[in-house]
Amino acid sequence: EAKSNGDSVGGSFEVIAKGLPYGLGSYINADGKLQARISQAMMSVNAFKGVEVGAGFASSAAFGSELHDEILFENDKITRSRNNAGGIEGGMSNAQPIIVSMAMKPIATLIKPLRSVDINTKESKLAHKERTDSCAVPAASIIAESMLCIVLADSLLEKFGGDTVQQLRSHMKSSAKY
Repeated sequence: EAKSNGDSVGGSFEVIAKGLPYGLGSYINADGKLQARISQAMMSVNAFKGVEVGAGFASSAAFGSELHDEILFENDKITRSRNNAGGIEGGMSNAQPIIVSMAMKPIATLIKPLRSVDINTKESKLAHKERTDSCAVPAASIIAESMLCIVLADSLLEKFGGDTVQQLRSHMKSSAKY
C-alpha cells in the first residue's frame, strides 16, 4: 500500500545471538559494557531509531519479581527461568541468548516528494524525487546482524585472545563457561 502511494514504511525486528560464554563485556567501564557497545553499534546505522536488549522498555512496567531471571540448577547446569535480561546482566554476557530488538524509521527517499526549501533562494519547493524501496527493514536486519557479530567477535577476542582462530578456540575450550 505504501509503495502504491509513493510512500515508505519503517518497522522493527529482532537479532539473536546464541552459544556465547559468560563474561563478555565489562561490569566496570561504561564504554566496555556489552549492552553499551551493542547499542552504539546499532545506533550508528542510518534510520535505526531505537534499540532494546531483552525486555527493554517493557521492563519499566514490571515488578522486579516478575522481571528478573531466576537462577536455577537443572541437568547439572546453571540456567535461568527466563531471559528478560536479553543475555546481558551487569554489562556482561550471562550465557543466555543475546536478544536485541531494533526500531527503524521509514527511509527518507520517497517517490512522492515532500515539501522542502531551496537552500539558495529560500523559496518553497518539492524535494528531489528518488527511486526508492518503500521498505528497507529486511535489508537493515542483515546489517544489524552483522553489527552484532562485529561487537561479539571483538568481545570474544578481548576476553580469550589469540593470534589465530585455532588459538582462540583453544583458549575458549580451556576457560570459557556456557
